[in-house]
Amino acid sequence: MLLVIDVGNTNITLGIFDGEKVSGTFRMKSKQPRTSDEYGIMLRELVERHGVAGKDIQDVIIASVVPDVMHSLGSAIIKYFGVKPMVVSAGIKTGIRIVTENPRQVGADRIVDAVAAYTLFGGPVIVVDFGTATTYDIIGPDGTLIAPGIRTSAQALWGEADMLPAIEIRKPASILAKETISSMQGGLLYGQIGQTEYIVKRLKEESGYKDAKVVATGGLGKMIVSDTEVIDVYDPQLTLKGLRIIFEKNKKR
Repeated sequence: MLLVIDVGNTNITLGIFDGEKVSGTFRMKSKQPRTSDEYGIMLRELVERHGVAGKDIQDVIIASVVPDVMHSLGSAIIKYFGVKPMVVSAGIKTGIRIVTENPRQVGADRIVDAVAAYTLFGGPVIVVDFGTATTYDIIGPDGTLIAPGIRTSAQALWGEADMLPAIEIRKPASILAKETISSMQGGLLYGQIGQTEYIVKRLKEESGYKDAKVVATGGLGKMIVSDTEVIDVYDPQLTLKGLRIIFEKNKKR
């Protein structure tokens, strides 16, 4: 079996693949410092809770945008699973060409999402990832645009305004809010929807790919897709699927 690991700024998302089938997914916080033993014990326990013995994990692939965790995490995989993980980095085969001024600055998670979307849906395709930051990528033509994510915006809002409380990010009953919390929730959510619709429209216009399929992913995306028609597909497991695809392209035959 294959263990795929996506290390994001907020969470580490993991998936277990038996062939092309996802047999389990789970998450853990990425900002909490851990030793290799802590990672190893936690990962073994999570895997086994999904009914998979540690010895059945034969391969591991990691994509990370948090370099600080990689030494401990990589050491944990080797020590507790007996596997040297494959890491998505410069030089790895992806099947796509990155056309930016500095390809090395494109995050591993975005490369993985692009590979998954292009492989599963073909091109041209626009990928919108509603994570800690909201990212927009066009696969096919040139063009990449990054915008502040909904969670980042929320934390900035209550972090910089002393009288505003930390809130749960969710859809309010109505955009016609009558108190502070639902006003904040409505502004964040519907502001993100408006931003998404405008940016997707401009991306299609300026790229010339007006019929591009729009694929969304990211944990916060499920709150967005129900209130907009610009998203064609929402796949919360897009990154995990992309990691499996990249592993298949690079594994030793």
